Amino acid sequence: MNVKFNIDEIFEMAEQIERNGQNFYRSAEKIMRANSESQKLMSLLADMEIKHEKVFADMRKDILKLNKMESILNPEFDPDGLASMYLHSIVDGKVFDLTKMPVIENKTPEGILKMAIEREKDSIIFYLGIKELISKDFGQDKVDLIIKEEMGHIVYLSDEIKKITGE
Repeated sequence: MNVKFNIDEIFEMAEQIERNGQNFYRSAEKIMRANSESQKLMSLLADMEIKHEKVFADMRKDILKLNKMESILNPEFDPDGLASMYLHSIVDGKVFDLTKMPVIENKTPEGILKMAIEREKDSIIFYLGIKELISKDFGQDKVDLIIKEEMGHIVYLSDEIKKITGE
């Protein structure tokens, strides 16, 4: 079963993920005023999300300039359409809702950091799907770089949890 999707919509979703990430980190930054090191990390991560959003926005603009959707998609990947169906599940909010900013329920530094790690993991999964669906010529390397930076965010967040908990 092959599901059609709009690559412009996928990049729009990626931009929204980054905006949500920035908003999350800015909210967390305010909550973590008592811990200056954690607060600085939240600010740094928010700034990185802004850069990621710009990368996806630029890729999206390039799509519009090309006006050749078939040159963007990677024809060898996903012959059964499973990645496309997964991305549609995301669009439909079945995996995680990109349109809603998560409520920070556990407002302890450790709780916020754990929630941030989960959001970074969700982003990585989504970006892995994007990376495999677009051609190498169009910008797989840019998406790969963002994936690596998101993985780095998880390392920063995990290290910060260790500092807070003394592990």
